[in-house]
Amino acid sequence: MAEITVNADRMEQIINVFGSMDENVRIIEQEFGVSIINRDTELKITGEEENAAYAEQTIQGLLQLAAKGEPVEEQNVRYVIGLIRSGQADKISALTKDVICITAKGKPIKAKTIGQQQYMKAISSHTITIGVGPAGTGKTYLAVAAAVAAFRERQVNRIILTRPAVEAGERLGFLPGDMQNKVDPYLRPLYDALFEMLGTESYNKYLEKGNIEVAPLAYMRGRTLDDSFIILDEAQNTTREQMKMFLTRLGFGSKIVITGDVTQIDLPADKTSGLKDAVRVLEGVEDIAICKLTSQDVVRHVLVQRIINAYEKAEAKRQKIQTGKTYKRTVRK
Repeated sequence: MAEITVNADRMEQIINVFGSMDENVRIIEQEFGVSIINRDTELKITGEEENAAYAEQTIQGLLQLAAKGEPVEEQNVRYVIGLIRSGQADKISALTKDVICITAKGKPIKAKTIGQQQYMKAISSHTITIGVGPAGTGKTYLAVAAAVAAFRERQVNRIILTRPAVEAGERLGFLPGDMQNKVDPYLRPLYDALFEMLGTESYNKYLEKGNIEVAPLAYMRGRTLDDSFIILDEAQNTTREQMKMFLTRLGFGSKIVITGDVTQIDLPADKTSGLKDAVRVLEGVEDIAICKLTSQDVVRHVLVQRIINAYEKAEAKRQKIQTGKTYKRTVRK
């Protein structure tokens, strides 16, 4: 057994690291099988030598974040633990984040993981950015935040949000109302993000003036979009032809962000996903960035990360079995 002592500069940092009802410290104790005791600004970690060292690195990293005014929450704690376990402790200092934009209620929006930070840097430095990753990685939310920031700074005159109206097991025809009423549910995540960033009153004002447009992908055909920040969401449900049509709408002074999750394709089996095709075709093209977020970048409930990992393992197992069957058939021939 080893005992390691960690000292903090101020008691406020200790309180921040411990979290409400000591929930953060309990996570560290459970993850590494150690005991952590607090005496004023001193922490004593007891456990197996390697685990105690991991716990010390985690606490030092969290204290570093707390000293720079970053909130220490469950998601931060688990993410720092992941960095420690994967030998990336040196990246913790990079988690102190710049504010992307401020919501209507004054909440600062920031990238919360290394992957998200790389995604935001790509958006700021490229004309077209493709963000691919599982649910909960903030692909759409951060893209909308970047669009609102660019609009407020008058880098663009319009924000255009679009997505394909593809059913996930349901039919548009069964929904009540006209075409706009039918597609509204598919655009709801985009509305929600804009409402939070701008507030309902400002959103409605900009919508009336034409500064904001939220529409199905089909409405993009035949247009040239100048001085606009354009976001294509749920791009895994575009066809190859739709993706090419969308990309060629790009006008002068505009920026495009394309987001999607290639594990959630709702297209018919005989259709190729435009997102998967674009990632393959556009790899290495100048001024186009392709960012691949992973389950480590999930900022929702911790269970979301576990669910994604479970499905990834199941898919890898299925593909391995399928490859084995194909190999056996080939050998028999």
